[in-house]
Amino acid sequence: MDLNWNLLLQLLLNGVIVGMLYGVVAMCFVLIYKSTQVVNFAQGEFVVLGAWVCWSMIAWMELHFIPAFLFALVFMTLYGVIVQVVVLRPLVGEPIISVIMATIGLSIFMQALMNWVFGNNAESFPDIFGGWKIEIGGLQVEAGYLLSFVLSIVVMLAFFWFFKYSRWGLAMRATAFNQQVAASLGISTRQVFAMAWAISALVSAIAGIVLGLVNGVSTGLAFIGIKVFPAVIVGGLDSIVGAILGGVIIGVLENGAEFVDGQILKVGNMYKVAPFYVLILILMIKPYGLFGTKDIERV
Repeated sequence: MDLNWNLLLQLLLNGVIVGMLYGVVAMCFVLIYKSTQVVNFAQGEFVVLGAWVCWSMIAWMELHFIPAFLFALVFMTLYGVIVQVVVLRPLVGEPIISVIMATIGLSIFMQALMNWVFGNNAESFPDIFGGWKIEIGGLQVEAGYLLSFVLSIVVMLAFFWFFKYSRWGLAMRATAFNQQVAASLGISTRQVFAMAWAISALVSAIAGIVLGLVNGVSTGLAFIGIKVFPAVIVGGLDSIVGAILGGVIIGVLENGAEFVDGQILKVGNMYKVAPFYVLILILMIKPYGLFGTKDIERV
């Protein structure tokens, strides 16, 4: 069988780049979970909303990409705070399942609202790169993918600095470790929760805009929330490093499965389902993920 090895290398390179972006979105899951013990099932809709806001500023308001990008980041930061204050803060102290159901309801509401405002058709961003590409080892990398990689690195370094050195980052780490102890030390858990959702919405907007530049904007882009969830579980639901590594693993696995499927198996859907097979395998071997913290409860 004559296999196209250059195609495999190209797909694996794209997988690493896209996987870094998956890692960024996965960090949003981890950030909210660590600070509030809640899994945000509306994360994919946050990604799409950020992309739609940026696109609308360009298409409707005729802004340049840079101010439209910055406006989307500010909008999503405020939106994250509003969601936490209006939707989730009243549920503090309620069972976790109630909060999770609230995020699912938020997901459905955001989908319906975005369909009403922006429609169901996919839209493309203007070609801000002019078809520019670079060559790495004989492999072609589009400017959109390169921007994705660079922004992913910047976001990850910003996360590292924020949690390691900033006052609020340390407060969020303390709250994630033990909310009662953090409150006794004078840390406002309400402000920490609001900041966690604001940062999550901000970073989701960055990911959504970059994905929109490469693949266009549509409601279907929200599926990234489901695609990234295996990366979160593989890396560990409470591990930032695990989220990054899990994102890269899923990105490479997706593209590797596409090569195997297209060149050998000819099944047609391995690209979509392969990450979930790995998710099941990882959970069987390491239920808390590669870097997740074991939580042993005595009953």
